[in-house]
Amino acid sequence: MELSDALYLTDAYLRHFDAKVVEVVPDGVRLDRTAFYPTGGGQPADRGRLTSPDGGLVEVIDVRKTPAGIVHQVAGARTPAPGEAVVGEIDWARRYAHMRYHTTLHILSGVVYRRLGSVITGNQITAERARMDFSIPDFDRRVAEELIEGVNAVARERRPVTVRSLSRAEAEKDPTLVRVAPELMPDVSVVRLIDIEGFDVQADGGTHVANTAEVGTARLERIENKGARNKRLYLTLDSPRTAPG
Repeated sequence: MELSDALYLTDAYLRHFDAKVVEVVPDGVRLDRTAFYPTGGGQPADRGRLTSPDGGLVEVIDVRKTPAGIVHQVAGARTPAPGEAVVGEIDWARRYAHMRYHTTLHILSGVVYRRLGSVITGNQITAERARMDFSIPDFDRRVAEELIEGVNAVARERRPVTVRSLSRAEAEKDPTLVRVAPELMPDVSVVRLIDIEGFDVQADGGTHVANTAEVGTARLERIENKGARNKRLYLTLDSPRTAPG
């Protein structure tokens, strides 16, 4: 699958799309194009459904990247056949929650980087909460609360969030673009950047909201000490300030 056929990379708000089945494999089906996000970068896979012209429907219960392409694991009475046209539908409530949390973690990463110069050592997103790990030696609840206050300040500024790309060679000239530990950086020739206007730019392959106002208000859930320098912060979000159209 070409980059242009991974529709979620350019339009995170796409909920329905037309596609054709390229191949049926033991774990599911491959499509010629897809808006389903596959598990990666701490963000879970999308779920949803594929509908055939005859009204047949299968549930998409998992999506994974494989050497052959993106595989949609499906469950239903009849798996679509190779060459068959289908309409994909994303579970939007789940996707939008992931988008809000992913953008929140980018804001948090920017706040941490600006204030403490720390890189990300891990992260995980669900539809109910998110967590991020940092390499910070001195970390307690007071510091965590201050970081969350910084996140909410950026969210209230209603900053546009856009996507652009850069060659890996160009991206490597600016060390501020990659906030993850080196071993977490994927081997890609083109680096996708998430730009929170006037605040932060960093490499990322996930889905995001279009404006920080959609994040709503972040609240600190808890913190954990995962080692001498590795600290973990869990956060939750309230309802978004701005709902998508």
